[in-house]
Amino acid sequence: MIESLALILASSLRLATPLMFAGLGEYMAEKAGMINISIEGMMLAGAFSAILGATVTGSPVLGLVFGILAGVMIAFVHATFSYRLTVNTYVVGLTLNLLVLGLTSFLLDTLDLADSQLSKFEIPFLSDLPLVGQAVFNQRWPAYLLWILIPTVWFVMYRTRWGLDMRAIGENPAAVDATGINVLKRQRQGLLLAGAFSGLGGAYLSVAEVGLFNQNMTAARGYVVIAAVIFGGWTIKGTIAGCLLFGAADAMRLALPALGFTLNAQLLIASPYILALVALVVFARRSRAPAAYGRPFVRGLT
Repeated sequence: MIESLALILASSLRLATPLMFAGLGEYMAEKAGMINISIEGMMLAGAFSAILGATVTGSPVLGLVFGILAGVMIAFVHATFSYRLTVNTYVVGLTLNLLVLGLTSFLLDTLDLADSQLSKFEIPFLSDLPLVGQAVFNQRWPAYLLWILIPTVWFVMYRTRWGLDMRAIGENPAAVDATGINVLKRQRQGLLLAGAFSGLGGAYLSVAEVGLFNQNMTAARGYVVIAAVIFGGWTIKGTIAGCLLFGAADAMRLALPALGFTLNAQLLIASPYILALVALVVFARRSRAPAAYGRPFVRGLT
């Protein structure tokens, strides 16, 4: 029983890790009032580019860098269209998602991509702890970056002027604009950071968790990340908890058949997404979103 729980915990953390990377970026964007629909495309581009980079350079570490840059590129296009040219952000986001899906599917059939996977790093002594040891302290090494990134994101958002600007924009962009701060520039910066984090999440999925790239590899995980931020009440701890919950749901989908439970296969596949919908319905009403959440900013209009 303990071994089964340990395996489920390890699988939950493994599946939640790319969500948590992307969730941190989406959290920063949404605190500035943005809904980053293109996060799915950012993650998918990051996953593909990481394997492509690892194939070209022979290094999965450089593959991670390629993945981050790919996420930033998608974010740059989205930011330019939505927060410089003021095109509808939902249309831009969905278009980018479909474009990246089609482009990566085409390139997957065209290019010969090599399998590549980052190594695990086991922390001595801590990895020997019962139940949680192997699950938490024997991971692919990029997962440990979360221990640094989570408090860093909190510090940036709550202890720096830039973070104050971002949170104020999410509440009242017109008032922020009146102080002389370029609102759209700050939103573009937030979206670029979301792209970097989402690209890292996608890259982790391909070169750390799986070791290869499959068509539509992210499988709507980007939308699950958006749900996790909402589920978490637009807080860092809530976002991380939401990602862990969805990771656990995905892990149970894989573990239950192995443990001998016979359930409808289609229901198991859909369970993480059903949970995301339930979280949106239940927790979105209980949580307070930023006052300007989802509203495009046009200078001179309130």
